[in-house]
Amino acid sequence: MRGRTITTADGTRLKAWTNDGAGVPVVISNGLGTPHSAWPTVTKDSSRYRAVTWDHRGLGGSDRPADEGRIAVQNHADDLLAVMDTFEIDRAVVIGWSVGVNIAFEVAQREPARVAAVLAVAGVPGGSFSALFHPMPQPLRPRAGWVGAHLLRFVGPVLTRLADGLPASPEGGFEVRGLAAVGLDLMHAATFVHVVREFAHQDWPWYSRLVRALGEHKPIDLSFVDIPVTFLAGKWDPVASAEQVRQASDLIRGSRFVEIAGSHFLPLQFPGVMNSELDRLIERSDLEHSSSAG
Repeated sequence: MRGRTITTADGTRLKAWTNDGAGVPVVISNGLGTPHSAWPTVTKDSSRYRAVTWDHRGLGGSDRPADEGRIAVQNHADDLLAVMDTFEIDRAVVIGWSVGVNIAFEVAQREPARVAAVLAVAGVPGGSFSALFHPMPQPLRPRAGWVGAHLLRFVGPVLTRLADGLPASPEGGFEVRGLAAVGLDLMHAATFVHVVREFAHQDWPWYSRLVRALGEHKPIDLSFVDIPVTFLAGKWDPVASAEQVRQASDLIRGSRFVEIAGSHFLPLQFPGVMNSELDRLIERSDLEHSSSAG
């Protein structure tokens, strides 16, 4: 992926990424703080997809906004549209992962002409804290979400140390044996370790603040949706319960719901499934199977 610095409408400088592909335009609205390498089979150099994405405000290579209160889902939606404008993409399939699902549907509601379809992975369209910590009773989940988000500033540095301690091979690569136990084939286990290490090096107080702001995003009224949508849920996902994801899917006529025997990290655990479901969704969309840049 090739990086490029862009400037949004409010003057925030973001690090955006493109694979320079010539295929169907795909915008990845990633999990918060997750690098583009979490989507190895979508972002690789290819004529199959023209994939673009960005680092969230204050994370990765992106700057914090001058007004540090501009971190709501609506602001991240502005960033997604700025990425599309920068790379001259008029209309695209949007992949949302985790809180990226909130952003994807926010954009689809605001600018319906620009979103051809949504692949919603391990996330719900708003009200994310209510989907946390299944099978905890639902009335308790939002409060638990707020507490968990606050504790990230203290727990995060521990995660950083743990990630730095992941075993590497004598050649400096990653020791991947045994990761098959969590659903990872050896081909993508090294990618998993790399992504975990990148993710673990956050500015954790800022990350905690972002999570709390995203937790304020209310459930979106999905009655406006008239585009193809596929929801993918992890059977053992503690962050976005499969039950809540299914309920969101039920609110959209003709949407596809798939429950996978995995966790919250479906893009890393099942990259082949991500591609097959993305291709199936593209078939249902009105995008041609060729470059569709503006």
